[in-house]
Amino acid sequence: MSHASQEPSGLTLVHGAAELVVGPDEGTAVVVLEDAAFAALDGEVVAVGPTDEVLDEYPVADAETVIDATGKTVLPGFVDPHTHALFAGDRSDEFAAKLRGATYEEILADGGGILRTVDAVREASDEELAANLTGHLDAMLAHGTTTVEVKTGYGLDTETELRMLSAIDAAGSDHPVDVIPTFMGAHAVPRGMDAEAYTESVVSDQLPAVAEQGVAEFCDVFCERGVFTAEQSRRILEAGRDHGLTPKIHADEFAAIGGTDVAAAVGAASADHLLHTDDEGRDVLVEAGVTPVMLPGTAFGLGADYADARAFLDAGHEVALATDFNPNCFARSMSFVATLASVGMRMTPHEAIRGVTSAAAGALDLDDGTGTLRAGSPADAVVLDVPTASHLSYRFDTNPVSTVLKSGVVACE
Repeated sequence: MSHASQEPSGLTLVHGAAELVVGPDEGTAVVVLEDAAFAALDGEVVAVGPTDEVLDEYPVADAETVIDATGKTVLPGFVDPHTHALFAGDRSDEFAAKLRGATYEEILADGGGILRTVDAVREASDEELAANLTGHLDAMLAHGTTTVEVKTGYGLDTETELRMLSAIDAAGSDHPVDVIPTFMGAHAVPRGMDAEAYTESVVSDQLPAVAEQGVAEFCDVFCERGVFTAEQSRRILEAGRDHGLTPKIHADEFAAIGGTDVAAAVGAASADHLLHTDDEGRDVLVEAGVTPVMLPGTAFGLGADYADARAFLDAGHEVALATDFNPNCFARSMSFVATLASVGMRMTPHEAIRGVTSAAAGALDLDDGTGTLRAGSPADAVVLDVPTASHLSYRFDTNPVSTVLKSGVVACE
C-alpha cells in the first residue's frame, strides 16, 4: 500500500457498499446500512444512506474522488486510543524469555522491559525517533487506523520526555494519521530513584516543562504494584490536570491497587488494561463516566487472562479497544485487535467494531463525530474487501483493508 499526506478538498463519493457502518446504536452495537453510500465535501460527511438516494443528491459526475465499494464493507476509520508507538531498540529476545516462563515483572527486575527501551530511546537521535514513529504510522494507516494516541514514557527524565513529545509532533504533523500526544513520564521508575522521589520529579520538573512546550494533550500514569501507588498516581494526574492535561490511567493490569478509584476521582478520560478489575471497580468507572479501554493484544502476548469486557457490555456500557502497540506488544493492526476482542473477550463482531471506532474516540474525548460516518463527522473511512462488517473479527489471516480515506481523500490504497 502507498500513502500520502492529504488536504481535504472537493466532493468524495463512496458508493455501492454491501454494508456501511454509520456509528453506534442505542445499545452497544452499531447501525449498519446495506447497499449504502456516503458523500463528503471538503473533508466532512454531508450525506449517508442508500446508494441511489446519495447519488441522486450528489451525482458521480460532480465528484473529485469516486470509490466503487460494490461487494465491500465501509467502516469509520479506526481510532487507536492507547499506544506506546514511539520507541527505539529491539526486545524480541524478551518474547523468547517469556516463552521460557519469565514474567513481565521478572524481566523488568533484570533490567529489561521498559528500562531497556528507555536506554535505547535516550541514545537515539531526534531524527531516528521521528523516523521510527513514521514507519509505525505507515503500518497503522495501511491497516485502517486514521487516528492514534501516542505516549511518551521511554525517557523518564525531562529532557528525553520533551524530545519524545517533539518527535511525536514532528511525525504527526507530516502524516495522514491524526496523532494525539500523551505525556507519560510516570511509565516506570528510573534506575537510581525510588517511586516517591521520582513522583516528585514528574510533578515538579517534568510537568511544568511539558506544559510550557504545549504539545501533550493527556497525562497518563502506570498505577501498578511495584510501580506507582494509587496515591502517587493521583498526585501526578492532578498535577497534570492543573497544567491543562486530561488524565488517563493504566489500571489493574497485574493487580487491582486502586487505579479505578483514582480514575474516577480525577475525572480521567479512560482507564486502560483492567485485566483484574472487579465488579466494584467496574461500577466506579461506569458511575464516573470513565471509558474502559481494553487491550486484548497485551493479554494475548503475555498469555494472560483477558479483561472482562462482557461485564461492561452486558450492563449496557461502552468498551473501547486499542492495540497497546509497544516493544512488548508488537501489534499495529486494529482488525487483529477486533478478532482478539471477539475470541478472547466474547465481544460480538459489531461490539468490536464499535470498540475500534466510536467508543475508542470517546476514550480520547473526541466529540466531533470521529469514529462515525454521519453527516457532520470527519470523512475518515476504511473500505474493507469483505462482504459484511462481521468479517472484521472473523478474518485474521490477512489485512482486509483495500482503501483508507482521511478527510475524504484517499490516504492509502
